[in-house]
Amino acid sequence: MKDIFPRKQTMAGTIRMLCALMPALSFLACGSGGGSSAGTTFPFPPAISLTRIAGGFTQPVAITHAGDGSGRIFVVEQGGLIKILSNGVVAPLPFLDIASLVTPTGGEQGLLGLAFPPGFNVRRTFYVNYTNRTGIGNTVIARFSLTADDNRADTASRQELMNIIQPFANHNGGQLAFGPDGYLYIGTGDGGSGGDPLGNGQSLATLLGKLLRIDVLSGVTPYTVPAGNPFGNEIWAYGLRNPWRFSFDRLTRDLYLADVGQDLVEEVNFQPAGLGAGTNYGWNVMEGSRCFNSPTCSSAGLTLPVAEYLHGSGDCSVTGGYVYRGATAALQGIYFYGDFCSGRIWGLHRTGTGFESALLADTTFSISTFGEDETGELYLANYAAGEIYRISSP
Repeated sequence: MKDIFPRKQTMAGTIRMLCALMPALSFLACGSGGGSSAGTTFPFPPAISLTRIAGGFTQPVAITHAGDGSGRIFVVEQGGLIKILSNGVVAPLPFLDIASLVTPTGGEQGLLGLAFPPGFNVRRTFYVNYTNRTGIGNTVIARFSLTADDNRADTASRQELMNIIQPFANHNGGQLAFGPDGYLYIGTGDGGSGGDPLGNGQSLATLLGKLLRIDVLSGVTPYTVPAGNPFGNEIWAYGLRNPWRFSFDRLTRDLYLADVGQDLVEEVNFQPAGLGAGTNYGWNVMEGSRCFNSPTCSSAGLTLPVAEYLHGSGDCSVTGGYVYRGATAALQGIYFYGDFCSGRIWGLHRTGTGFESALLADTTFSISTFGEDETGELYLANYAAGEIYRISSP
């Protein structure tokens, strides 16, 4: 089964292979700089440094910050714990422990996402995405409050905002993040199995296989549907297989969304700031830029990826990241993404008319997530070893 967390593999990347096979597809991140209207390439750094800052985590799947000036980094463990990392030291007690509520760890279920709202230091609430112990393990979006201790959440404060029935155990998505508009965005997988047998990706009658957008800060319980949502419900965009990780560029507010592929193609999608309502990313009509389960298909009305790579040579499951906005000039504006199986890390940069990409590192890590701190510095998690690394320039 090739899904979010498949078996670890190794060996060489395939972006160059894909570009060689299909050079006419100008939207591919081919690393040649061909997307630039000026005919020049972005100066990617020749290498990046990965510095281990902490270990001892169990199956880390998300890294984020609270935006409250504390400098704390929050690390989500798939088994149901959220731990605080401060100045390289892991707090002795977890920030949140809902291990008794989540699906027992294994495969693609568990505690998968964490988001802090704007003004968290005043609101003192936060949001999580997990699969519960009902049925096969349904997706739950819940809100929690803090105790009097800023480093401890009140487990008794749980408010369940959304419960999505899952037909299969895989493809649960798991990411949630507040957008520049103040709304909460939620990535949901197509419901699982293989090939989207229920047709959820293209169906507007289900919340599966979607990017959702809801207003959780209006004071209305459990939430309201923003007036600008294109279909009058929670759906913001559709045609997704398993959008494991997405993020908004803190400077430009653009959206980057990585969607895990089925048998052949891993992809990164892009939407400029303020756009994206009603976007159809194509699954399961297409897998990346290729027709899925059919020799021919129409891409009319579909938004195709700005970067993709083929399976083989160890690559098999994309992990989306963030655009670097930290203090290192050499990394400015680079969107980092990687592959869970091969451990490769690529950089993607927007040019005048397209995108260009470069392989920046070839590691032995199981890259389950990237993360961002308050200052725009980036991190990644090595899922198998339970370690957190900071990304920098040599």
